[in-house]
Amino acid sequence: MSRTPILSVSILSADFAHLGDALHQAEEGGADWIHIDVMDGHFVPQLSMGTPIVEACRRTTKLPLDVHLMVDRPEDLIASFVQAGADSITVHVEAATHLHHCLQSIRELGVRAGVALNPATPIGAVEEALAHTDLVLIMTVDPGYAGQVLIPPALDKVHRLRDLLQATGSTVHLQVDGGINAQTAPQAVRQGADVLVAAQAIFGHPQGVAAGVRALRESLQPALA
Repeated sequence: MSRTPILSVSILSADFAHLGDALHQAEEGGADWIHIDVMDGHFVPQLSMGTPIVEACRRTTKLPLDVHLMVDRPEDLIASFVQAGADSITVHVEAATHLHHCLQSIRELGVRAGVALNPATPIGAVEEALAHTDLVLIMTVDPGYAGQVLIPPALDKVHRLRDLLQATGSTVHLQVDGGINAQTAPQAVRQGADVLVAAQAIFGHPQGVAAGVRALRESLQPALA
């Protein structure tokens, strides 16, 4: 992998009473993207973050907003999240009724199109869609909750997908989300990830948000040497 990993900080673990300040601290620390997890209480058990949160983040930061739709029928919500300010929208292969059409709709609205796979979903489920996407997200935990421990076999899936992307000459970003911290982030990068989503490791860092971003970035140096 030749690209410097992108750090997409997930506000799922942020203090929403001070969200604007948290976003500013993430920028100060060197975050690349802001990751926003949208949950509908059906595809995943939790409810979280709709378009008003995206709109609030868009007013607060100039960083790209990386919106992850963990929802049933994501095709019904794409336009509203783009209008709210999303720079990329990722949908789940398990939830999109017609994946190619869904990805095409996202791209036609001028933002990056992503497709996500749950831990038990094989990479073959997205192989035919790689030409229509800009990002593949491999969940390294079961989606729905922050603070989970990374599932080790998911890193083997990252490695296998990286091999597939290289074999086909694809420039698709390979993102990982779930249990990413200073110990697991280098492992994910060594297996081929080039976008890392982190929540608790950033917003729960004892020295603050900016320090959390810097610590995660510093942890990657051995993997990039």
